[in-house]
Amino acid sequence: MQTRFTSIHHHRMLRVAAATPIASVGDAAANAAATIALARRAHDEAVDLVVFPELSITSYAIDDLHLQTAQQLATVEALQAVTKATEDLAPTLLVGAALPRNGRLYNCAVAIGRGRILGVVPKTFLPNYREYYEKRWFASGAGITGETIMIGEQEVPFGTDLIFAAADLPHFIFHAEICEDYWSPTPPSTAGALAGALICCNLSASNVVIGKSRERAMLSASQSARAICAYVYSAAGPGESTTDLAWDGQGTIHELGEPLAESTRFALEPELVIADIDAERLIQERMRNGTFGDAATFFGHPEKRFRRILFDRRPDFADVGLQRAIRRFPFVPDTPARLDEDCYEAFNIQVEGLLKRVAATGVEKVVIGVSGGLDSTHALIVAAKAMDRLGRPRTDILGFTMPGFATSEGTKGNAWRLMRALGITAEEIDIRPAARTMLEGMGHPFGRGEPVYDVTFENVQAGLRTDYLFRLANQRNGLVVGTGDLSELALGWCTYGVGDHMSHYGVNAGVPKTLIQFLIRWCIATDQYDAETDAVLEAILAQEISPELVPADESGAMQSTEDKIGPYALNDFFAHYVLRHGLSPSKIAFLAWHAWRDMDAGRWPIGYPEEARTSYDLATVKLWLKRFLVRFFTTSQFKRSALPNSPKVSAGGSVSPRGDWRAPSDGTANAWLAELAANGP
Repeated sequence: MQTRFTSIHHHRMLRVAAATPIASVGDAAANAAATIALARRAHDEAVDLVVFPELSITSYAIDDLHLQTAQQLATVEALQAVTKATEDLAPTLLVGAALPRNGRLYNCAVAIGRGRILGVVPKTFLPNYREYYEKRWFASGAGITGETIMIGEQEVPFGTDLIFAAADLPHFIFHAEICEDYWSPTPPSTAGALAGALICCNLSASNVVIGKSRERAMLSASQSARAICAYVYSAAGPGESTTDLAWDGQGTIHELGEPLAESTRFALEPELVIADIDAERLIQERMRNGTFGDAATFFGHPEKRFRRILFDRRPDFADVGLQRAIRRFPFVPDTPARLDEDCYEAFNIQVEGLLKRVAATGVEKVVIGVSGGLDSTHALIVAAKAMDRLGRPRTDILGFTMPGFATSEGTKGNAWRLMRALGITAEEIDIRPAARTMLEGMGHPFGRGEPVYDVTFENVQAGLRTDYLFRLANQRNGLVVGTGDLSELALGWCTYGVGDHMSHYGVNAGVPKTLIQFLIRWCIATDQYDAETDAVLEAILAQEISPELVPADESGAMQSTEDKIGPYALNDFFAHYVLRHGLSPSKIAFLAWHAWRDMDAGRWPIGYPEEARTSYDLATVKLWLKRFLVRFFTTSQFKRSALPNSPKVSAGGSVSPRGDWRAPSDGTANAWLAELAANGP
């Protein structure tokens, strides 16, 4: 296996840490020793950037001792000791220190890397309310740009206009702010992010009171979402003075509003909380978000106002694993509370979309082809709920099951059971005579009695079903509800112009297959319907996914969709990272490999059946990813360009030609396949 493929740096990821050392009450030498010890641990963990608490070298809660010369001299000596001791260590450090300059004392973030002090950022906003008295000791750094400061005999950049960038890792760019800075209405990190910083860091003291931890997490999450960045936060922990305050040592790492890691609060041992952040994801998100670019204009193009301080990371592109939870089902939350909330929203988005379309068109009936499979089942239960909310009888839903040459008794029976349980108007139309006549008229071998089951044989059946549905809708003043889902549309696994592609309104087109399975489970768990309906839904969930267009083989095995196009679990994983994030194929393969290579690693979403749990090796991931890329970029766009209206459901994206995905029908997958070949496994 290629080393570069397994390296997080190769995939534009970075390992960051929030450090919680055991502090002291003004013993700078002890604080330096604690800093060095954690820096060595970070080096052993292959960390790129370590963020320490506010005034971690000086100590925070020492009041007027800040204004003592001996304390200030000890701080400078401690900084020099940390700088010298970490000369051979890989991580870049952000430590806190109170430093004098031109008759003023500044509360500073000091960046240290490879044995030199890279620069010093003074705190802008100084709290001076309630328990805080920082203006008694410190001067604000507001407005200080383009300056330098002497630390011992070294002159280093000083000011609020600094961002730090690795010369040998273009995606390693960070900005520092201090505690109160991000409690302000205008956090300095906003300008830092607009100037190009991908990691925003907060060195914080932040004594703890009830509810403070929630507030910090909220601010870190919101700033990482708003500034489209990773946000590393480190608050002071045990060892600080408890004269009138207490400290919990909260460290968090967020990315785009999502928590990646959090430290143990109130721990009595030093801690290093670590996570890998995805710089490529951040870069892609910024390019997709036009408002981010507009904000840079509004702020007067901050990149012109910041000095970019270069340093060397010297990466070796070794395989250091991945310290980041990768959801196997990115469209499906893996915690019970989030799963319930998201399923509630997704289901009701679908219901609301169909409800509005039925009301707006004034149709008398809703027409659905009910096969007994997952997609038509879900479309039908959405339609039933829409009619309930409109105050209309479910008998206004016309459900048609249309058995063909390969329809199994199981799915046909489930279709009938479901329609009866929901109380809709149900009918059956046997399409085999019409299909046989059409095949015979075309001169197809099957029309002469030969067992030829080609794509024409399949599509004659699929097309006839759709013809019936549209003509039945014409006849009965109805609206045809489409059943095709997002996964099928991404893969082009639908017949052009038939029911999984064409309809009057496609309720499932914004929902991937994996989420549909969980939505049906959610409907059962939350008693959306009665016990009889739930029993049918359970039976449908247990079936293998099959179009049932070709008769069973000699062994009795039915046609399998996933044998043909690959596991939906993998395809939905690929679709998420292509549609939502635009990541490179080699990166998608890397993430999928980490997510799926160990069946027992990570959480399975609640309700996921144990018998369906599996793992996929790298060869399997690569095989289906290549096929996905060809299907998505080359063979399927012309189908997506002609899609009917449908509601967008997932923030993970949609394939609507009027929404998230606009692409040429004559495209090619060559660039994606070449990137995978050059950089993948």
